[in-house]
Amino acid sequence: MKTISLILGILLLSIDPTKVSKINTLKAEAKKAYLAGDMKTAIAKYKFLVDSLHVDEEEVRLNLANAYFNQNDTTNSIPRYQPLSISDNRKINSLSNQQLGVIANRQGKFEQALNYFKQALKAEPENEQARFNYEMVKKKLEEKKKQEQKNKDQNKDKKDDQKKDDKKDQNKDQKKDDKKDQKDQKDKKDQKDKKDENKDKKDQDKKDQKDKQDQKKDQDQKDKKDKEQQEKEQQKKDQEQKDKKDEKNPNLSDKLKDMKISEDKARMILEAMKNQEVQYLQQNKRKATKPKSSGKPDW
Repeated sequence: MKTISLILGILLLSIDPTKVSKINTLKAEAKKAYLAGDMKTAIAKYKFLVDSLHVDEEEVRLNLANAYFNQNDTTNSIPRYQPLSISDNRKINSLSNQQLGVIANRQGKFEQALNYFKQALKAEPENEQARFNYEMVKKKLEEKKKQEQKNKDQNKDKKDDQKKDDKKDQNKDQKKDDKKDQKDQKDKKDQKDKKDENKDKKDQDKKDQKDKQDQKKDQDQKDKKDKEQQEKEQQKKDQEQKDKKDEKNPNLSDKLKDMKISEDKARMILEAMKNQEVQYLQQNKRKATKPKSSGKPDW
């Protein structure tokens, strides 16, 4: 007992009564401003207490975090709540986790919010606000999962429908391609057939031309043979006539042989003599037709 009394005495001596008075005054002013809804003043006073006067009371720190929260200043409220969420004080712990859950819920972080509310209930099962928020977020999360599953199923159905449509389009395109290929093949076949037809026609024309040439050649050869045959027959006739003539004038042939003159040479001599005779007669005829000189006797 003497030891405890001594320690308390030392603590009382170490505390500045002026500082204690100032702290109590700021607490009262901060609380008054907070209850009046003047969060700006409450924040300034609580912040001065915590940061400048180093007041480490969890209730003061929780009020500062709540003042930031009421100003929708999550940047400053979250780091003020987080150390208090693991406090040994069950109530402070529960309230800090509850507020962190509310902030996470507003940010759409439903699973994180649900975990904060769960921690709040573990710290203080009697926290009905935390329980209500837990059930609300749990329901919201379930609905969200259902909606996500529904959207997933709808997207799957949509994808399946899209695949079906794509397959139909692909089949249509394939049919179009098949028709085009068939048309192209038909066009190619027609072109080939036409080309083959033209080639066959050209080949036939060449064949016909060659046949005509062959026929002409055969005809020419035949005409040549016929001409040769006619010449031979004519020579034969001439020879037969000559032979007959020689038979009628055997003495002439003999005489020509005796004179050592061939029949051809004899004919040439006769022709020459005949020509001279004709020339002579023509000259005499021209002399006889000259006009008579006047005054001269005919004799």
